[in-house]
Amino acid sequence: MKRALLAAGALFALCGGAAAQNYPSRPIHVIVPFPAGQASDTIMRVVGDRLAKSLGQPVIVDNKPGAGGNLGSDQGAKAAPDGYTLTVATAALPISKSVYRKLPFDPAHDFAPITLMTITPLVLVARPDLPAKTVGELVEQAKKNPGKMTFASSGTGTSHQLSGELFKTLAGIELLHVPYKGSPPAHVDLMAGTVDIMFDNIVPVTPQIKQGRLKALAVTTKTRAPSLPDVPTMSEAGFANFEAVAWFGLLAPAGTPRRIVERLNKETVAILNAPDIRERLAGLGATTIGDTPDEFARFIRSEIDKWAPVVKRAHIELE
Repeated sequence: MKRALLAAGALFALCGGAAAQNYPSRPIHVIVPFPAGQASDTIMRVVGDRLAKSLGQPVIVDNKPGAGGNLGSDQGAKAAPDGYTLTVATAALPISKSVYRKLPFDPAHDFAPITLMTITPLVLVARPDLPAKTVGELVEQAKKNPGKMTFASSGTGTSHQLSGELFKTLAGIELLHVPYKGSPPAHVDLMAGTVDIMFDNIVPVTPQIKQGRLKALAVTTKTRAPSLPDVPTMSEAGFANFEAVAWFGLLAPAGTPRRIVERLNKETVAILNAPDIRERLAGLGATTIGDTPDEFARFIRSEIDKWAPVVKRAHIELE
């Protein structure tokens, strides 16, 4: 029996090695755990189009929104570890470890990180007719009407909500959270004046800001965003300790052969470093990264540690 098991293991390793050697031999699916039109979708489609050319196989983006990104992430974690189903990771992934009591996957252990693709600022945007023109005026207005001003998010437990919760704590104000199933429906209500403010990724809101449909009050990085140079930072607005970024990375299921992970890392990093891709993503407000699998794994663990106390302080807990 022992000899048979050893033979079977050797055969599996041989087949797995051959599969990795011939990778890819069929289309690759990439799960985006949020709706079409959000930053994660936009950035993955830009990278995915070029990745398909470099790998010689179609790269198909599958939007699987739901449960704050956990529905798609769960499917990605449980996919066959063969490199043919990948998952886009966002800041929501490490946050979910602290928010959900019964998370069906482990963000730190159930994935094989490939690379951190981009980092983008969040923007504090307001409905176009909101009287406040600055963050200071917004805080003043909120203090005069405690609990009446609303802030939207792309879902409970997302980085958008936690940025709002962090703002509430630092500013000493009360805001009513209004969660949506993704950013696009939140934008519709924000532009219509149904909700007051929102922290969102710079990529999808920049066109609305430039067209005057949304009012930008601040960006959440330490320096101003090149795509919105006239918008001050939260630090410039008086909140020196406020810093939050949206980020987007690429994951494979845990157990994916290292050779495949390294191939995907090499190809994706080359794409991110291509001048035309960097320029295109910069136009969307995104800064390209392209780190190693090990560096990305450490980054995910640091994000888990970063947001855990914010979640606890805001008393956010979901099933």
